[in-house]
Amino acid sequence: MSTDLVPLAVLMFLATYPSRALGLLTPGLERLPKGAFDYLQLVGPAALATLAAVSVMVVTDASGAPSFHIGIEWVAVLGCLAVVAWRRNLLLGLVVA
Repeated sequence: MSTDLVPLAVLMFLATYPSRALGLLTPGLERLPKGAFDYLQLVGPAALATLAAVSVMVVTDASGAPSFHIGIEWVAVLGCLAVVAWRRNLLLGLVVA
């Protein structure tokens, strides 16, 4: 296993973690207007959901060209969305997925 990409991973962590953690770790955010507070609380989960969606929806072929993919993974995504919308419980939705 090559470690060539470790510095890049650390750099990306330093560049993206503060924006994802801002809504969770900053004290006094509850004094913000409700819309701003809700937005900051959801930045981290939205970023992670985006990364997961790209992993499920986009594949690369042998030539390296990306393409849209529909496969069995979509059943898990749709199952998770349905359970979360129905029960309002993210953990249960992730277990179903």
